[in-house]
Amino acid sequence: MTILIITGIALLLLIGSILTYNQLVKKRNLMKEGWSGIDVYLKKRYDLIPNLIETVKGYATHEQQLMENITRLRSNAIQSGSSQEKILAETGLTQSIGQLMIVAENYPDLKANTNFQQLQSQLETIESEIEMSRRYYNGTVRENNILIESFPSNLLATAFNFQQGSFFEIQRPEERENQKASF
Repeated sequence: MTILIITGIALLLLIGSILTYNQLVKKRNLMKEGWSGIDVYLKKRYDLIPNLIETVKGYATHEQQLMENITRLRSNAIQSGSSQEKILAETGLTQSIGQLMIVAENYPDLKANTNFQQLQSQLETIESEIEMSRRYYNGTVRENNILIESFPSNLLATAFNFQQGSFFEIQRPEERENQKASF
């Protein structure tokens, strides 16, 4: 009888461990999927930036430093390895693109340019898609982190080296402010 009880308890612990391990794997994979979604839209934005800069260059010759900064930040973002490095690079790039859009307000001919208007519309669409993907990703990171921190799943997470994810969020307080641009 004692053997049956011990075997039953061991079996329950084994089943619980398997279910918890599978949940940890599922959350990790959902987090990776979320990051892949962000990455797709970031690549679309990377492809759009050179066209945007070339269009602005023709009108805003006095903004050379800003355009060089955007080009440098774009290169850094493309070359960044880990998701944490990419998040940091994207924060600066997003801020600089916002500054470029604000600068464009000072050039009425640029704002009236059909190509610029199309690029601006595409950029707004891509930024919206990045935001939606970012929300999904951050949700998966939150769920993953909760599971990793909760007892008893934290025991398995530690044993099998499951890592917490990093949120994709704005890093510095001044970047949290809305940048106003009217087009």
